[in-house]
Amino acid sequence: MTQHALITGGSSGMGLATAKRLIAKGIPTTVIGRDAATLAQAAKETGVATFQADLSTQEGIDAVNDHIATLPLTHFVNAAGYFNPKPFLDHSGDDYDIYMNLNRSGFFVSQAAARQMVKQGGGAIVHIGSMWAHQAIAATPSSAYSMAKAGVHALTQHMAMELGSHNIRVNAVAPAVVRTPIYRNFVPDDVMDETLASFDGFHPIGRIGEPDDVAKVAEFLLNADADWVTGAVWDVDGGVMAGRN
Repeated sequence: MTQHALITGGSSGMGLATAKRLIAKGIPTTVIGRDAATLAQAAKETGVATFQADLSTQEGIDAVNDHIATLPLTHFVNAAGYFNPKPFLDHSGDDYDIYMNLNRSGFFVSQAAARQMVKQGGGAIVHIGSMWAHQAIAATPSSAYSMAKAGVHALTQHMAMELGSHNIRVNAVAPAVVRTPIYRNFVPDDVMDETLASFDGFHPIGRIGEPDDVAKVAEFLLNADADWVTGAVWDVDGGVMAGRN
């Protein structure tokens, strides 16, 4: 079977780390991103194909879905993300809408991906969920983000149930703190390293995650070694769900 992978939010962080692993396995991979310069750098580093689109808009969703219809798609990773902690009482409608619009794009791009996989005879999908969907953390008040990610976990289970008969497996990973550009929304670059390092002890394993820690698990869930795994949300969190220091 001809294979092709597509990763939204694939120009950096966990998405790009997963793309690198798929490319290394010889699977042609396209990454979707909003920023042209970041996409160009990703292509230079890895050899991935790139597609620029703003998934916060209907035009962006439509463009990606039209592109999906041209691919022999067998692997899809929904890794587009946004994170900006803010107290519940301070959340505005605009804050809320950022997360819900991202979920909307994830839903309909996943739908287009699944439809294309049905034509291909099957495939595998991995959503990037979050540890924050499982529990609240006082240091990072994230009600709307967590609500959105809990929806991603629920979507994973429903897609797995409905798509299993089409030979499509759907799983998710739920990371804790991982060193990715997502924290630039609220942490200045000059204190990024020390800020993230302050969360090392939060994880029982003694350190925050690196993008490849999550990518290794996503790669496993995408490949045939996991062909009896579907509808699962895997905690890839340095032990945080077992207990916190």
